[in-house]
Amino acid sequence: MNIGTASELSHLPVKTIRYYEEIGLIEPTRSGNGYRDFSEVDVQRLKFLQRARGLGFSIEECRDLLSLYEDRNRASADVKALTRAKIQEVDRKISELKSLKRVLETLAEACHGDDRPDCPIIDDLAGKSDLDQD
Repeated sequence: MNIGTASELSHLPVKTIRYYEEIGLIEPTRSGNGYRDFSEVDVQRLKFLQRARGLGFSIEECRDLLSLYEDRNRASADVKALTRAKIQEVDRKISELKSLKRVLETLAEACHGDDRPDCPIIDDLAGKSDLDQD
């Protein structure tokens, strides 16, 4: 099948599929005229990548997951370890976002939000804030 059909079936943009081919995540065959010819296996790999990327796995993590996906002798413990590592990363990001939210809330609360030009938010962004000093 052509790249357009593979794109529709995998729910990935054509540009993304070309990128995945460029970095070696997929390797569709080429027809005599040079066009990509995607098999059902290629589409399954693309669907796998689409789901893994949607769950936040990086390209390199996807490469590892694909390797495990294709290895019928894999240990599920290896897959679980990768997933646990991703969970730790997500937890770290959640913590960072919560901290960021607290800072933004503090800045928003310090701002009068009226017609005056002075603004603690702008001052903080410019490095002139006294809000974080004890």
